[in-house]
Amino acid sequence: MTARVDVERIVRTRLRSLRTTLGLSLDDLSARTNLSPSTISRIETGKRSIGLDVLLPLASGLQVGLDALLDVSGDDDVVIRPTPSEVEGRTTWALSRPESSTVAVKTRVEPTAAQPQQRVHPGHDWLFVLSGRILLLLGEREVTVEAGEAAEFATMTPHAFVAIDGPAELLMIFDRDGQRAHVHHGRD
Repeated sequence: MTARVDVERIVRTRLRSLRTTLGLSLDDLSARTNLSPSTISRIETGKRSIGLDVLLPLASGLQVGLDALLDVSGDDDVVIRPTPSEVEGRTTWALSRPESSTVAVKTRVEPTAAQPQQRVHPGHDWLFVLSGRILLLLGEREVTVEAGEAAEFATMTPHAFVAIDGPAELLMIFDRDGQRAHVHHGRD
């Protein structure tokens, strides 16, 4: 593989990974960059060349520097350096690579008075409360999960969670089906 093709592949992977980790659809990123959704899609899939004319607005829209997209040196093939992204009162850090079959995410949730919408999707979720407390909603059930405790459940049960009495930090692991539901909707 030539150096240019390798760099482009890495940049495309980073662009898509950042967009999905931030929970942004192609339309959302389009609104932030003034690039069309189809242009962004073609860039991510390799059907359009990558130039500064698209990299600059994409980096700005994803709130990262160009160096974060273009740096191909070092130990990035082993070490994951998560960067925070915030959507609707939640800050997330992707802890796994975009091509991984299992997705790991650290999430910080702020308390809210609004009741979250419960969702269902194929897959299985596992979470560990690092700090704080959450109220896990599983259909009609309400389960309090404290710091140091874990929860595991099938995701065809309607589910959501909220922080109780202050912020909560969670480590979440789910399969690709769960990743699409959780990260893209920005809610559980």
